[in-house]
Amino acid sequence: MELPAKNKENISCLEAEYQETNELENLKIRNKKVYVGIPILAMTFAEVLIYFGKINEALWIHMAILIGLSLSTTLTKNEDIYKTYQALMLLPLLRLVSLSMPIFFDTTLYSFIFIYAPLAIPVTINVAYQKLTREDMGLTLSKIWFYLPLSVLIGFGLGIGEYMVIQAGYLIPDLSPLNLLKLAVVMVFFVGLIEEVIFRSIIQTRLNKIYGAWRGIILSSILFGFMHSAYGTFYEVLYTLFVGAIIGYMFYKTRSLPLITLIHGFVNIFLFGVIPHLGPGLGLL
Repeated sequence: MELPAKNKENISCLEAEYQETNELENLKIRNKKVYVGIPILAMTFAEVLIYFGKINEALWIHMAILIGLSLSTTLTKNEDIYKTYQALMLLPLLRLVSLSMPIFFDTTLYSFIFIYAPLAIPVTINVAYQKLTREDMGLTLSKIWFYLPLSVLIGFGLGIGEYMVIQAGYLIPDLSPLNLLKLAVVMVFFVGLIEEVIFRSIIQTRLNKIYGAWRGIILSSILFGFMHSAYGTFYEVLYTLFVGAIIGYMFYKTRSLPLITLIHGFVNIFLFGVIPHLGPGLGLL
């Protein structure tokens, strides 16, 4: 049975409106990706400058990025964009804090405390403004007794790999229980926790909403890798990018902040403590 001409015309109009709506929505999505991609590229460029020893230039670029993102959050009306800008503001802030420390180039165990402890305040404020849920943050102790030994094994494997890349020196004079405890507290509760909240709980979560799960993981891993440019070796950037992708994927699958924090912490415990002292016995030197 053939539809009346008027009904056919109405259906054609609805189809045209639906297609136009889809085109506008796709355009908005593309615009979001472009707006978010610009500061990501700028931060990557600044980290490349650090890699080549252009510290002052990188410092000014990070300051400009931070100011630009701050102003943009007050001007843009799109919730996804300004919340992602809020998340990305933590990276130039992290770099500016680390570069402003006189002890930055003379790394000691306690220098990490001076860098990461102050960051706990803006990170907490950012989480509050982001209105992230406990699930978004990965705040759960589910399966922690399984994740604890798993994180030690993964941390040991990844720590060996990173040690082979940068041949890190030790941050503790010996492997006494007290020194290992100090190292564990700093690397898990300062470095591991703060960085994982920044890169995975906040930034990866926001990038997933803009770019999708896999691209969000890849982009947050690229940022994580380039934020290690200060080591001055391209292989360290590549390796930490690889590690970031592994941790990012594990966070995406488990939604467990304790798991990835422990993995990150144990990587650094083995990298800056255990392996440098036991390296000759392990055949790593």
